[in-house]
Amino acid sequence: MTPITSSTRRLAAYVGVWLIGGCALAGVFVNAELAQWQPALVFALPMAVFLGFVAASAYYVCRSVVLTQRGGFQTVVVFGASSALAALLWALMCHGWNTFGASLLALAGAASPSGVTPSSAVLVAMPRTVAILLLLVAGGLYLISLLIHDIWLAADQLRAAQGREARSLLQARDAQVQMLRTQINPHFLFNSLNSISALTSQDAVAARAMTLELAAFFRQTLAVAEKECIALADEVALCEHFLAVEKIRFGHKLRTDITVSPAANAVLIPPMLLQPCLENAIKHGVRHLVGGGCVTLHAFVQEHWLYVAIDNPVDPDAAPGIGTGTGLANIKKRLGTLYGERARMGWTRHPDRFALEIVLPTQFAP
Repeated sequence: MTPITSSTRRLAAYVGVWLIGGCALAGVFVNAELAQWQPALVFALPMAVFLGFVAASAYYVCRSVVLTQRGGFQTVVVFGASSALAALLWALMCHGWNTFGASLLALAGAASPSGVTPSSAVLVAMPRTVAILLLLVAGGLYLISLLIHDIWLAADQLRAAQGREARSLLQARDAQVQMLRTQINPHFLFNSLNSISALTSQDAVAARAMTLELAAFFRQTLAVAEKECIALADEVALCEHFLAVEKIRFGHKLRTDITVSPAANAVLIPPMLLQPCLENAIKHGVRHLVGGGCVTLHAFVQEHWLYVAIDNPVDPDAAPGIGTGTGLANIKKRLGTLYGERARMGWTRHPDRFALEIVLPTQFAP
């Protein structure tokens, strides 16, 4: 089925255009004194519609020889031969209908009350020059139809290719996001289990509490890992379990200050976004300080943007590059994959502290 015949409305409009063309052709015959209006219309209207369907068959010619798989010479040969064949077919139909239509018109005139019958054996007088001109016009119209269908098919192929590319990019993005958001540092689990093992003989109550917090953390991690977005409040609750485990490990060395505005709590963010940032703050900051320090997390909404700031102390004598590598780079890459240029993540190393900022567009659950 061609693009024209695939829709009833489109087909009706297409036939209407060719009928208008048939009326124009009949007017040309009348002005050239080749026929009267009645026989001119009887000839031109059916032949115009027939030429329209012949021109529509160009779709199959273009589809059988794909544009990207043929050369210039092949295009010229195929288009030229098919145009000549279509014009010849239409000319033969015109010749036959010119005689047969006159007979039908004569019979209709004989059956009418007036008894008037046409005196000519043909509908339209057809000198050789007129016949050749009609043949050329038909061939030209078919050639134009070929070019239009060629462009149409090329556009369809381009849209299909773009659709396949978009689906491939989406699948690749989903795979990348899935990989990045499940990159939980295994050292956290190993260190937690080692701490539980050590606490078992020294402080059974602390070991039990650490086990429960660790179980709650991983239970909630599994619950959110398959979701595309979760509320910031759920992410903070997950981080609270993580920090509870770390506070048992580090004792009074680790202090936290978490402040989240009510509006920020409802903002949707990718799961497991803040936990790696807090882990980075502890692993590369508080852990190396004898007296420990306070990790702060502040989140608020301003003008349709979510601002998250994480700050932690660092050892002034430590190398500036420590703690700003793969983990944070993976988070930044994940945000770029999900939000593009709408998200921003940056960090600054000061002499005695490390500051991290994340800015995301606000999204809320429907």
